[in-house]
Formats: sequence, structure tokens, C-alpha cells
Amino acid sequence: MKAAVFRGVDRLLSIEDVPLPQAGPGELVLRVHYCGVCGSDLHSTHPGLFVVKDGTVLGHEFSGEIVESGASDWKVGERVTALPNNACSGCVAQGFQECREGLGMICPHNRLTGFSPNRPGGLAEYVKVPAGQAIRLPTAVGEREGAMIEPLAVGLHAVEAGQIGLGARVLVIGAGPIGLAVTAFARQAGAAHVVVSEFASGRRAIAGRFGATALIDPSVDDVGAAFAKAAGAPPDVIFECVGIAGLIQQCIEMSKPRGRIVVVGVCPTEDRVMPQRAMAKEINLRFVMGYGKTDWQRVLDLLDAGRVEPGAMVTDTVRLEALPEAFEALRRPTMQIKLLVRPGGAS
Repeated sequence: MKAAVFRGVDRLLSIEDVPLPQAGPGELVLRVHYCGVCGSDLHSTHPGLFVVKDGTVLGHEFSGEIVESGASDWKVGERVTALPNNACSGCVAQGFQECREGLGMICPHNRLTGFSPNRPGGLAEYVKVPAGQAIRLPTAVGEREGAMIEPLAVGLHAVEAGQIGLGARVLVIGAGPIGLAVTAFARQAGAAHVVVSEFASGRRAIAGRFGATALIDPSVDDVGAAFAKAAGAPPDVIFECVGIAGLIQQCIEMSKPRGRIVVVGVCPTEDRVMPQRAMAKEINLRFVMGYGKTDWQRVLDLLDAGRVEPGAMVTDTVRLEALPEAFEALRRPTMQIKLLVRPGGAS
């Protein structure tokens, strides 16, 4: 089968023939319908704290159709998506499919699909997943939406960590897929003001379709002052959804006393903050990573009910052959937000 293979930080992804996966006991093989490209894919193929190994097939945001099943309660032909978690050997050896401590993605022994040569991802014609991590797609949820459950679940998990109350004032920094997901769910959580700060004009424009009540261009406006003008006061909750050194300290400066900051963006380099500034305001600083299976199911229920419509964030859909160039273009986005890859069919 064809797959996009990482061959080094200074090289384009390589489209290669790789072995077709086979389902063992408790495993499923999916024919991939769509697979999204995530910011984590970009970070993990660029010099930084973590770089995937040579030979890795990326891709952890995907939907597909079961073509081989090693689990009796999953049938060939069912449409599914799957969390990228792979239970550690310690839990599996004791008969557990899920982490006993409920750590899921943040288990230190987890091996995420799409981040290791031993766990090939969905930027391929077929992908193998643990049956315990699979979720069926209802009829009302299409394959494209199924491939976007992962970033939506990140946003939902972050919003819950932010403890948004009715009428809250919320600042979202960044209008990539995660920032847009946070924007949508913050509004659904009852925020009265959800103000989005974003450099790229195309991304700013899309934020309004996800519920942003005001937009800030940080290249021309002071973000804190512009937020206060739009919302009437400093933010109750700030979501940092970019991951650039210096942003956490900026959030501390903009926060009100006893405000909350939720760090969602992945910064791959060292950063510096002034703890005394945060202590002087008694700020609640929370880092979040990923999601749990309940987050995925809740997102799926919202999609099924038509309460969230993520399609507007998809700006590009390409075939596997066109992925290498499109992947690199995402490192310097202008209008691009979410790139979807359709490995087995026309774009």
C-alpha cells in the first residue's frame, strides 16, 4: 500500500510502498477515508524537543472503513474513527484495554499511532488500530467530520479545563483548528464574549463562523486593550492555542487577578516566565494535553445532533501524492487551516 513516510527533518515526506497491516486479536484494519494533518505532525518533524524516528508513517486524525477485524463485536464494512492511544504492555498483560489509572494519552508508556515506526498512522491507504480505541460513526456523521473528531476533542477538553461560566469573557489566542474548536465550545459553554486574536486574515475571518464575538489583529492592535474594549473588562479565561515562546508570559500580563490561563498550544522550545507576576495575581495556570475517550464520544454526539459544524475549517483536501508539498506549506500558513488527505480517492 502507499503511505507518507518521514525520512528526515530536512526532507519532504516520501510517498512509498509499505507493508499492508494485518489485524491481530483485538485489532482492526481500516481503509482510510480521510486523515487530517495536525500541528503535532509539524512539530514532530521539525528540530525540537521531540522528533519522530526515520520510517514513521504520520497521521492520528482519521476515519475509515473496517476491512479486517480481529474483534468479534466489530464487523467488516463499519465506518469508524479511533483514538490514537495504544495501551501500554503492563496494562494489556493484566487484561486491561484501557489505562487502569485513566491517564489515556498522557500515560508515559503510551505509544501514539502516527508517532513511531512501530505504530504507523493514517497518512496511508490503510491503518491498524486497537478495537478498544475505535468509535463507530453514526449515519449523520460523514467521513470528513469523522476525521476531525480528534482536534475537536482537544478543544472540548481544553474548554472543560477552563471552567467557563455563564457570561464569561474568553480570549482565544490563535485561530488554527484547535483555536477554532475552543471558540466553538466556549460559546456552547455559555461564554458571553469569545474574542479571537490571530495574525492571519483568512483564519480570523473563519473564526466568526465558529462563534467568535470579536476579532483582533495582533499585528496592529494591543491584544489586552482591544479585548477590554470589545468585552468590557479583562478576560476571565485565556486559551493559548499557538505554542510560541513568550506567549504564556503575555497571557499572564493580560490576565485579570485570579484569572485562568489554559495552555493548549505546543511550544517545542524552551520558554521563560516570571512566576512573581502570576503569583501577584493568583493566576490559575493549567496545561492540557489531548483528551479522553469520553471527549471523543461527546464530540461525536454533538456532530450527530448538528450542534457543531467543523467543515469551515477545512481549507484544503488533497490526495496522498500531493501531501508532501501541502504538508510543508502548513509550516507557514496564510489561508490554510485544516488540511485533509484522502489516501484512496480523488480530492
